[in-house]
Formats: sequence, structure tokens, C-alpha cells
Amino acid sequence: MEQLLRDHYDRVAAVCRRLCANPEDAADATQEAMIAIVRGLPRFDGRSAFSTWVYRVATNSCLDELRRVQRRPVAAIPDDVAVPPPDTALRLDIDAALGRLPVDFRAAVVLRDLCGLDYDEISSVLDVAAGTVRSRIARGRAQLAELLGNQNDAADVELDDAKND
Repeated sequence: MEQLLRDHYDRVAAVCRRLCANPEDAADATQEAMIAIVRGLPRFDGRSAFSTWVYRVATNSCLDELRRVQRRPVAAIPDDVAVPPPDTALRLDIDAALGRLPVDFRAAVVLRDLCGLDYDEISSVLDVAAGTVRSRIARGRAQLAELLGNQNDAADVELDDAKND
């Protein structure tokens, strides 16, 4: 059990970081996901790949955490926060833009672009039709490109992705 959790921890944490955006919320969601994996293991029926099931558990943990966060008051960011280095700044910009996407779009984009799942796997994780997955990814990427100031890049990504599937 310990080795199984170690093998999947990094993937679960990465999904949670991108879906939750806030590091503390992502850590909470990661911990909840790992607990849910342990508790749910006897119910894993093998109808999908184990990794797909793990992504589903992680995604559900993130969605639960995001619902909890919406009920909490928001704290102000102090004015004396240091500006991060350029590499970090770009990643923070991407994370911030992801955080502004509707959660349905964010989940689909993260599972596709960060986790490398195919459309059928994402369909299984999110429990929606494959066409819905494609639509959410396309719309999510378009919104992400707009938020990052790259409106033309979204269409290029969609076309490149369509060629690969």
C-alpha cells in the first residue's frame, strides 16, 4: 500500500496544485485524495486503468476542496509581497489564469495538458461524454490563451491536439 501511494503521490499532487491553484488548498486536497484512495481501494473494480481511477479520486477531492474554499472568507494580499523571478512569474501567471477558468474547463485542460490523459480517460474521470471533454478543453484553452494575452495561440493548440487524437 505504501509503495502504491508513493508511486502515485506526485501525479495526485500535480493535479491538485493545478486544479486548486492555492498551495494550501492543493495540499489539503492531495491529502484527502490519498486518504480516499486508501479507503476506496477495495471498491476499485478494474473497469478503467488504476491511474485513471486515481485521477478521478484526485479530481473529486479537488472539487470538494474548491467547494469548501468558496464558503471561506478571502484574505487580502499584503502590498510588500516580493516579485518572483521570471520563470516563476510565468508559472504563477499560468496558475493564476488556470485558477480563473471555470472548474469544468480547468479540470479538462489540466487532465489533458498536465496529466496527458486521452479524451476517453478524461471522459471517465469527469464522468461526461467525450464530446463534452473536447468542448471543455477547447473552450478552456481559448479562455486560458485570452487570459494570458495569446488569443491566436488557442486555435493553434486546438488544431495540433486534434491532429494527435
